[in-house]
Amino acid sequence: MTNINFVKHVIYFLLLISCFFTKPSDASRGGIAIYWGQNGNEGNLSATCATGRYAYVNVAFLVKFGNGQTPELNLAGHCNPAANTCTRIGSQVKDCQSRGIKVMLSLGGGIGNYSIGSKKDAKMVADYLWNNFLGGKSSSRPLGDAVLDGIDFNIELGSPQHWDDLARSLSKFSHKGRKVYLTGAPQCPFPDRLMGSALNTKFFDYVWIQFYNNPPCSYTLDNTQNLFDSWNKWTTSITVKKIFLGLPAAPEAAGSGYIPPDVLTSQILPMLKKSGKYGGVMLWSKFWDDKSGYSSSLLASV
Repeated sequence: MTNINFVKHVIYFLLLISCFFTKPSDASRGGIAIYWGQNGNEGNLSATCATGRYAYVNVAFLVKFGNGQTPELNLAGHCNPAANTCTRIGSQVKDCQSRGIKVMLSLGGGIGNYSIGSKKDAKMVADYLWNNFLGGKSSSRPLGDAVLDGIDFNIELGSPQHWDDLARSLSKFSHKGRKVYLTGAPQCPFPDRLMGSALNTKFFDYVWIQFYNNPPCSYTLDNTQNLFDSWNKWTTSITVKKIFLGLPAAPEAAGSGYIPPDVLTSQILPMLKKSGKYGGVMLWSKFWDDKSGYSSSLLASV
């Protein structure tokens, strides 16, 4: 009987030790952010979150806003905002949030008509976003009564002016009882031509840098150094909670920058995790991830 008790105590002690020593690695673990909304064949938002693979979902895109324009949401084949059929996605947003997943509305993208004309215009856009997608009130909320977690800046067109003003205006709503997360997807050449001033406001929580379609700073066959140099520049130059490696989820998802999963998990992520700002990986997009199974192959390593 004494020997059995001794063995139990030894096992208990070893379990305590193992828990103690696994905490640092757990702390360095990241999450996967995904862009959803630009292909009607990628499944609905609830199904996306139910996979258990994603920690953040960017609903893409609000393609028209600013300078007095009537804002316009484009979710490809998922729904028709003009017919008010996107309100059904609100319950799916809540479903994702109930799983602990943060859901952002992504502004911009590669096709659209958007810009901010002045500080006053920035405040008007921020007020619109607050009242129609965040914690405010409006009779015409495109996604119904769901309160999204924040706003994602995916600014790829137009002028660099006043995005910093929009970030400042949005950040003020965090004082109304619920944090408004600000995220961004700059290109990997530093500083980002369009979003540099916005990122310098220090209001951004997560930045998922697009290490694709940018050959000078993204991965090319057997060349990781350009990526590492750019990553180090970003992680040492901006004030942000977490920085993510943005990648195409399949070779066809971008013109360049695709990293085979085995290269990513064995050669690249171990180096990136040395930074205290490492947050994980962002993928473009849910449709391509479904095709390739990319997130599944790296989930245990991210």
